[in-house]
Amino acid sequence: MAYSLRRYREGDAEPLHALTLAAIAQIGPAAYSREQVAVWASRHGSPGRIRERVANGHSIYVAADERGLPVAFALLEQDGHLDQLYCHPDHSRRELADQLLALAETEAGTRGIARLYTEASELARPAFERCGYSITHRRDFEIDGVAIHNYAMEKRLG
Repeated sequence: MAYSLRRYREGDAEPLHALTLAAIAQIGPAAYSREQVAVWASRHGSPGRIRERVANGHSIYVAADERGLPVAFALLEQDGHLDQLYCHPDHSRRELADQLLALAETEAGTRGIARLYTEASELARPAFERCGYSITHRRDFEIDGVAIHNYAMEKRLG
């Protein structure tokens, strides 16, 4: 299957929200318990939240299938924080995460951002490592009383 990379478009919010929930529900259990997956998914409110993030100046980079439908995305905040990186389970393991991270890095470079950083799940960590991010520390925390973890990671640019 051929994919194209592009920026967020009007109408993408619903498919991005749906693919986020599908990725968490279907891929999440490979590294997290049922309870952890449930609380993780609970933090991803609605398509309206995605539209709000774009309206606030955050950039969303989309990998689209041959029909132009989003199958993966990365969300870059203005300060270099990569807040989200999700791929629909039917399209995982096709280097889409690597391509999206490269696109976000290029954009960050044009904006003069010197450092990209994220909090990567156990599952996203390998993609970030492949793209040159380093772990600064493991983050252990709770969501609604459920213990979960991810990794603070960063990459210096330039």
